[in-house]
Amino acid sequence: MRKPVVALVGRPNVGKSTLFNRLVGEPMAIVDDTPGTTRDRLFGEAEWVGREFDVIDTGGIDPASGRSDPLSIGSAEYVRQIREQAVLAVQEADAVLFLVDAQSGVTPADREVAEILRRSQKMVNGNLTPPIFLVVNKADSANLRMQAGEFYELGIGDPYTISAAHGTETGDLLDALVAALPTFEEDEDPDSIKIALVGKPNVGKSSLLNRLVGEERAIVSPIAGTTRDAVDTKIEYEGLPVTLIDTAGIRRRGHIEPGVEKYSVIRSMRAIERADVSLLMIDATTGITAQDAHIAGFIQEAWKSTVVLVNKWDLVEKDNYTMNQYTERIRQDLKFMPYVPILFISAKSGQRVDQVLPLAVKVQEERIARLSTSQINRILQAAQDNHAATSRSGRSLHIYYGAQVRSDPPTFMVFVNDPKLAHFTYIRYLENQFRKEYAFTGTPIRFVLKSRR
Repeated sequence: MRKPVVALVGRPNVGKSTLFNRLVGEPMAIVDDTPGTTRDRLFGEAEWVGREFDVIDTGGIDPASGRSDPLSIGSAEYVRQIREQAVLAVQEADAVLFLVDAQSGVTPADREVAEILRRSQKMVNGNLTPPIFLVVNKADSANLRMQAGEFYELGIGDPYTISAAHGTETGDLLDALVAALPTFEEDEDPDSIKIALVGKPNVGKSSLLNRLVGEERAIVSPIAGTTRDAVDTKIEYEGLPVTLIDTAGIRRRGHIEPGVEKYSVIRSMRAIERADVSLLMIDATTGITAQDAHIAGFIQEAWKSTVVLVNKWDLVEKDNYTMNQYTERIRQDLKFMPYVPILFISAKSGQRVDQVLPLAVKVQEERIARLSTSQINRILQAAQDNHAATSRSGRSLHIYYGAQVRSDPPTFMVFVNDPKLAHFTYIRYLENQFRKEYAFTGTPIRFVLKSRR
């Protein structure tokens, strides 16, 4: 079940990154007094009263793009891209926090941003969607909080006065926010293998989807979600129900600018959360970009399985070593996912497309595989015998026994003398030993260390 998405929007230097850091509970966003510090969208997970949601910190919407004195000092060349990615975030979000500055009062830029936000809303079942919350930040004194009434002129609704830096009054805001967030039903078809097609726009996701559907010729039904959701296509592969989650629709009306293309990942996030296996498509003509790596990171953080598809392989000039060299570069760029299989395809010509679904199904099968307890403990014992953990402060990690507590993804509970003694490099070593026994192709492995009582 996917989590709702909340976008933080406003002109530069109103405190969006400060509020983002407070919501996610760690200093992930760069905070600087210079307007325009946040040029990229930053994603994080937040929770309030048991409700989880994703937060997007956007670059500031800067309406001064045509002026000689842009608000984003030091980021003038990024003004247009910042504005576009923020607008896209609003279009894709389930709720918006519109931040303004209590100390500055209402500015012309605030009025323009408010107009942008109002235009972005649609009427759904009698309610304006997404809901927009007017957040008057930097209200650090009683006098500033009293003056917040002037922000009613923006026509957004009641202002919430807060201090993101100190956490003042944020509780009331979050109570209202989580009450307005939509809930999403559990998957209607739990037996179906859910495969998400993710990647940058124009990488060939639509072409691959059409090719897969055309080859199988077993469409049960196209199921459209909300206007901001992906479209599911149900097919059957060798008797197995498969749901293809298409994220190709990361678009807005009108001309698509490079900045929008580069930062369009929200639907990928949603699809990844719903999927069992993600097909991460890479453009062979450009190689892996930072955005490809970001999406790969989202997949790993969600503990989902992955197949890397290098598309447009027919357009690459090759010799006998090209594929090996390309694979090596991918391994280097995605070194945090050494377990993923890589397949070179051409969705346009059909080259190796017939291998995509068999590989995805194999990855899913290994994702739900279970090892016997005796097998697990044999691996753990051999791992310790071959390489004991390095001691810390005169104490060394000692493993007693382990068991697989779940699959999807494979999760192993390992009982030890003290979990704090386990260095991440030793956990990686244990993972490698497990993969020698059973590959778990394309699938992350989770280890949970627990003290033996």
